[in-house]
Amino acid sequence: MKFVNREQEMDILLRLYDKGFFQFIPIYGRRRVGKTRLVQEFIRAKPAIYFLADTASETEQLKNLGREVGDYYGDHILMTSGFRDWLQMFRYLAEKSGTQRLIFVVDEFPYLVNANNAISSIFQKGIDEIWKDTSIFLILMGSSIGMMEREVLFAKAPLYGRRTGSLEIREMPFAALNAFFPTLDFESRTALYGVFGAIPAYLEKVNESADILGNIRQAILDRGSFLYSEVDFLLREELREPRNYFVILRAIAQGKRKLSEIMNDTGFDKAYLSRYLDILRTLRLIDKEIPVTEKYPEKSRLGLYRLHDRFFTFWFRYIFPYRGRLEIGQTDFVMNAIEKTFPQYLSGVYEEICRELCLALQKDGMINFETIGRWWSKNEEIDLVALDETDRCLYLGECKWSEKPVGTDIYEDLARKAALIDWRAGRRKERFLLFSKSGFTEQMHERAVKDNVILFTGEKKCNDYGVRSCFLL
Repeated sequence: MKFVNREQEMDILLRLYDKGFFQFIPIYGRRRVGKTRLVQEFIRAKPAIYFLADTASETEQLKNLGREVGDYYGDHILMTSGFRDWLQMFRYLAEKSGTQRLIFVVDEFPYLVNANNAISSIFQKGIDEIWKDTSIFLILMGSSIGMMEREVLFAKAPLYGRRTGSLEIREMPFAALNAFFPTLDFESRTALYGVFGAIPAYLEKVNESADILGNIRQAILDRGSFLYSEVDFLLREELREPRNYFVILRAIAQGKRKLSEIMNDTGFDKAYLSRYLDILRTLRLIDKEIPVTEKYPEKSRLGLYRLHDRFFTFWFRYIFPYRGRLEIGQTDFVMNAIEKTFPQYLSGVYEEICRELCLALQKDGMINFETIGRWWSKNEEIDLVALDETDRCLYLGECKWSEKPVGTDIYEDLARKAALIDWRAGRRKERFLLFSKSGFTEQMHERAVKDNVILFTGEKKCNDYGVRSCFLL
């Protein structure tokens, strides 16, 4: 799989590396997101020792680490005996590296914590007493976000004051799929994104010669595929009692997004449910959306919950409810259920992509805003609203994933709903954006020229002044 779309993260690591003195950089993010590949590319052709922790005992971990370090330095005694304790490792690397810039990577650091719950304090001592005046570049990596926060990132964590930076590796944007699948059209890439997200380990399973339904059948519904039980595995790694969380995540994936709706669907009372939701938000498994125009979002009662991860969303919507049928081989039944509602499912995916397209417009200097999101109130909602506080401009957009070209009725309805938003009412400019899978009617093109409406067909921006040709951002 190609290494793509990590320029910003690589630039951060290289800038820190070039400083020369001791650095401690925690790198964290959900499993399979590409942390290890990023670090492998970073340490390529540099003096570096990479150690992958596992579920073995602390004694075995020290022996394994001794083999890695001994192999790097050609120390056959260390390769055979291993380290007797962690402070010996700190002293050994400080002495051997001298003034040389050495990268030392511990991948899956949470496994070391499981083997010895005092390991973070030991690393703190090693940094303070032995490494702080060296040129060692320490990277601690972890997929368990909760544990990385408790041990490294939070203010009360033993290693908090020692880190010189930190890097959260997030899922790549939709645009990254252009590099992974340059021959696929926009609709095919949107479908892949809606199912597999932009997680490299998942995209590796995609068969480009098959359509999306074929890929779902082969890569996810097959009981022998690793994606079939992937969500089970990830949640059991992160949560001690995942059963209740499964129920909550399924409810959200099925469209129960208000707190009251989740309560009714799961049967949990408000206090317990709020606690579970807070934990899921901390672990980056769900997000809480607030209308973008809310003045005090932390106090808003209009919050809606959604799953953070595209693959999780697909899995809980289509796989989790049908696990029983899949276990007894009724794959065709599940495929039929997916096929019936998949276009509707992709409409929500397209909304995410449209927000990303707006960020591309901003990067190109065509529009400007500080905040972007959705807006809703009572029975009205707008797919995309962006606020430019500096120029007092309100951007409003609708995203249509349908087979019919979008006409002026959609635009006129959006203009009607714009009047319901009280942000800087009477003292603002407005700009409209329409996004359509299937393009626009001739009348809408003419109206766009007259009213300076930005039109997108798929991911392509149509000229603002009526030229029918489009160009890729």
